[in-house]
Amino acid sequence: MSLTPGTVSANPDGGGNLARAGDLFQLLRDGKARTRAELALTTGLARSTVASRIDALIASGLVGAAGEANSSGGRPPSRFAFNPAARAVLAVDVGATHVIVAVTDLGGRVLAEQRLAQDVADGPEPVLGRVVKEGLALLKQAGRGPLDLAGVGIGLPGPVEHATGRPVKPPIMPGWDGFDVVTHVQRSLPVPVLVDNDVNIMALGERTAHWPEHENFLFIKVATGIGSGIISNGELQRGANGTAGDLGHVRVPRGDDVLCRCGNYGCLEALASGPALAAELTRQGVPASKGSDVLRLVAGGNLQAVQVLRQAGRDVGDVLATVVNLLNPSVIVIGGSLGQAGEHLMAGVREVVYRRSLPLATSHLRIAQSTAGDQAAILGASHLVTQFVLSPAAIEATLQAAG
Repeated sequence: MSLTPGTVSANPDGGGNLARAGDLFQLLRDGKARTRAELALTTGLARSTVASRIDALIASGLVGAAGEANSSGGRPPSRFAFNPAARAVLAVDVGATHVIVAVTDLGGRVLAEQRLAQDVADGPEPVLGRVVKEGLALLKQAGRGPLDLAGVGIGLPGPVEHATGRPVKPPIMPGWDGFDVVTHVQRSLPVPVLVDNDVNIMALGERTAHWPEHENFLFIKVATGIGSGIISNGELQRGANGTAGDLGHVRVPRGDDVLCRCGNYGCLEALASGPALAAELTRQGVPASKGSDVLRLVAGGNLQAVQVLRQAGRDVGDVLATVVNLLNPSVIVIGGSLGQAGEHLMAGVREVVYRRSLPLATSHLRIAQSTAGDQAAILGASHLVTQFVLSPAAIEATLQAAG
């Protein structure tokens, strides 16, 4: 199943093809209320054409009345704006040991949310079955029904072939390789289902919510695994096989004798992930079994844990210095459970990136902690759906079906 519809370009400043209602709708997605006359002036379309397009969008519920403009004499003209409450989105973040399910509106506002303990290694059918069950319950909790659902967005902790939604040889997801996630979910929820790598959707969520003006943007997740979401010239970069941004398996020079679960030596994930830091502390005589133990020790002021986390930041920075020279982002955001642990990891990252990257590449570079936090994936999964269902072609198809 192809998940990306054809689109027709629309230029918010006028120009481009704006003859269809789906294209005209793109002008209203910013939430700003406009009159028919203002839309006609912006697009260059006849007012009668604009009026018929707006009437169709109002009938769909996607556009609603938004008060009246000032009158220059006679009856004040009505304003219209995008109505994000028209439909709901089911946004899902599947992690190694958790699932977050949320219902949002078309603007990404979370209406209901549930966080569950769930091991991805249990397999696709148990995990997705629970996702569907909780999703239906959350729709009801939010006062919505299955018919209100515009689509489902799912983030998975492994490589995904985005065009089909099938995981591709995911290292921590036994039983998921090649599984048809889209068809499985659609048996219960017959709406568009879009699936992507969890770090990609975190990048989408973080950037959309907090850094929309930056078109060259990196999101780095440091947790049980390590990965990155790459946005270049405003577009998410997935690569040929969905593995773009897999920083966790880039070699770090000091790790020559450290074996990674992928079979290679010296991978960043084998040195700087949560389990790797826990193992290092245990070797130093400080018992720890997972990343959350490391964070607990850091919060308690354990000097060895602080030093280990700082070194992890240096190791991440060692890899990112090359990435900065290659991609020249304006913003790098560090997220994930370890990325949210405070300044120790961030300090290590900054120390190496600013020292080893080219001065021109870092002259305006910002390295920041995630603002969205554990909401990044939910916001990104919601955005993944709205990008699809609110595209010009998708809106046009919806209006034609309704007509």
